[in-house]
Amino acid sequence: MSPAWYEEKRRTGKVVPTWNYTTVVVHGRLTPRHDPDWLVPHVRRLVERHESGRIDPWSLDDAPPDYVASQAKAIVGLELRIERIDAKRKLTQNRSREDFDGTIAGLTEGSPREQAVAADMRGETRPGPPTGR
Repeated sequence: MSPAWYEEKRRTGKVVPTWNYTTVVVHGRLTPRHDPDWLVPHVRRLVERHESGRIDPWSLDDAPPDYVASQAKAIVGLELRIERIDAKRKLTQNRSREDFDGTIAGLTEGSPREQAVAADMRGETRPGPPTGR
């Protein structure tokens, strides 16, 4: 985060650059899955998720079933049975309200990733790239 966005810079100059981030570490048991009956429904959901916004989305049903079956044999799925989640956010919450607002204003004018951090700071939920910086 640029100190140029902080009101404190104008007041005292006693500021330095820093980073905002959200991080999640998931712990658990990872199991490789080779069974097409398990894999294909997961692939279908991934395809639907990533193709749904297109004008002419591709569907798993657009491919011949035997082709899908042969491709599924080349996939190793991973199933994670979550045992613990550790999460941490640092989003300028240790700064004054003026510095916090200035940071949001600065990020809002930046790249899509920076705009996503601003949205996270405002408490908005936005799909998109990772919001760490």
